[in-house]
Amino acid sequence: MSQKIVILDFGSQTTQLIGRRVRELNTYCEIVPYNKFPADDPDIIGVILSGSPFSVYDEKSFKVDVAPIAARYPVLGICYGAQLLAWQNGGVVESAPSREYGRAILSEVNDTDALFHDINPGETVWMSHGDTITVLPENFKIIASTDDVKCAAFHVEGRDIWGVQFHPEVFHSTCGTRLLSNFVKDICGSKGDWNADAYIETTVAALKQQLGNDKVVLGLSGGVDSSVAAVLISRAIGDNLTCIFVDHGLLRKDEFAQVMNDYRCLGLNVIGVDASEEFFAELKDVKDPERKRKIIGKGFIDVFDREAHKLKDVKWLAQGTIYPDRIESLSITGTTIKSHHNVGGLPEKMNLSLCEPLQWLFKDEVRAVGRALGMPEHLITRHPFPGPGLAVRILGDITPEKVRILQEADDIFIRGLREWGLYDQVWQAGVILLPVQSVGVMGDERTYESAVALRAVTSTDAMTADWAHLPYEFLAKVSNEIINKVRGVNRVTYDISSKPPATIEWE
Repeated sequence: MSQKIVILDFGSQTTQLIGRRVRELNTYCEIVPYNKFPADDPDIIGVILSGSPFSVYDEKSFKVDVAPIAARYPVLGICYGAQLLAWQNGGVVESAPSREYGRAILSEVNDTDALFHDINPGETVWMSHGDTITVLPENFKIIASTDDVKCAAFHVEGRDIWGVQFHPEVFHSTCGTRLLSNFVKDICGSKGDWNADAYIETTVAALKQQLGNDKVVLGLSGGVDSSVAAVLISRAIGDNLTCIFVDHGLLRKDEFAQVMNDYRCLGLNVIGVDASEEFFAELKDVKDPERKRKIIGKGFIDVFDREAHKLKDVKWLAQGTIYPDRIESLSITGTTIKSHHNVGGLPEKMNLSLCEPLQWLFKDEVRAVGRALGMPEHLITRHPFPGPGLAVRILGDITPEKVRILQEADDIFIRGLREWGLYDQVWQAGVILLPVQSVGVMGDERTYESAVALRAVTSTDAMTADWAHLPYEFLAKVSNEIINKVRGVNRVTYDISSKPPATIEWE
């Protein structure tokens, strides 16, 4: 990649949003742990220091000497990053009298400073910190203030070093995109030429060099990530790629046949494997969500490995791993948020080298690449679907009958979204089968049957999500159709929780 912004991650929940905003400026960026700066990378043009859940004076806080980095590149510190710059240069950072959280208004702005070009007083910014800079080091000059935060932003005189104590990356900061553009384009000199076409060109060339004439096997899931990865790799090596699509019995209604047909239309060499009976046997009586994920992950590995060994001379395993998968699988603090069976396991078992052409892309970027590759729109706009499939949408143990109920209800919901023109307005949608039964009345009879929850969210990258405000008339129609047509369901609810604090999936 030519020209790169590096974001040093100090553990902020919004670090990935910084990356998204930089990418939206058609500039490539990478998020790396705070202590893993790639000093030898010749493509770096600037560095951003993220926020953090810690205080700079906390012994447990993440710290790195920023001086060698700031001596070579323009640096922008955000929140904790700004406080770290001040603290390491002799300034004072103290606990604020009250936590500064939420919207604030810029009351004073030095619009002659490069960072605040075309930004005026009255702009809204988003604060989220318990500490504040009370004394600035020598040559650190205030360039923006709010009524409550005197040092909302600073610039080191004569140096390409800036800090802001608000979060320009979040939507609520109305000047955030302009500020980041001022830093990335005007200060760092980004040409803004990184886009889907450029990504395809450089990635296909890199894949040809990486893979040569080697044989590659890829596990398809039916989702956009693995599909785009397959087409991208196929563009580079053609028939040397073999794809395997494993049906674990937990896909959506009729999805296995539909997806196999799509893949053949794309010219991919695909082997379809129905292993549903194996998975149902292994999942019998298992209720724990993480154990379900691990069983399905191991089962997928076993089936995939068995099929892959029927092929000859395979040297590479390709996966559709994208950036949020990597981020959520292991946070900077080492805490696993949830396991993803497409991030590990297979390479070790199969003794193959790993090829992940989408590992630095967010979901919407993957879709942009798919469109640039000429893939059909219905594949590109397909909602994300969990690797363990409906297993994490059935709370409790898994049975073929529960899968049938959920598939039927889910099919009605998804078809309804498409028919009402709502599907593309929603990031992800599905039905959850709850482990409860409730009293109902059908005709003259009392029923005691299952309840389901509809889940639909809006998002840009799955790191945060809000519940979709679907029309009441639509929800009423879907609820009525599910109860009337799906044997075993007599109650429908709608999930109105956002991420955070909830997750998109229930398990």
